[in-house]
Amino acid sequence: MRVKDIMTSEVACCTPDTGLQQVAKMMVDCNCGAIPVIADEQSRRLVGIVTDRDIVCRTIAQGRDPMSLSAQDCMSRDDIACVTPESDLNECCRVMEEHQIRRVPVVDENNCLRGIVAQADVARHASREGAAEMVKEVSQPR
Repeated sequence: MRVKDIMTSEVACCTPDTGLQQVAKMMVDCNCGAIPVIADEQSRRLVGIVTDRDIVCRTIAQGRDPMSLSAQDCMSRDDIACVTPESDLNECCRVMEEHQIRRVPVVDENNCLRGIVAQADVARHASREGAAEMVKEVSQPR
């Protein structure tokens, strides 16, 4: 099975200058915990990702006012783990396990956002053993 068979392709995303309140509202509206950050709507080049944990740990926990900040102020931007639509499900699980992430952006050869795969997507499509192993590895304490 390929990533393109299980990914969510209609992904809510934002740009680096999107306000954090709007990013958080997108998470609520889409019932998700991560919003990919793209350079602009035309290129859709992935430049970062903001998770609900990023907002808490990189702003609120540090006493910063999230209402005055934007996605670029707390997004992960360096060495973002990604897969391609043609990656197989085992490779996707390996990436999630290795980086201990619950969601992985799907990009094309130009690093343009094409979708996202969440732990729940893997759980619905992988074998019971494969899904259990991935959840176990992603959840290991660092």
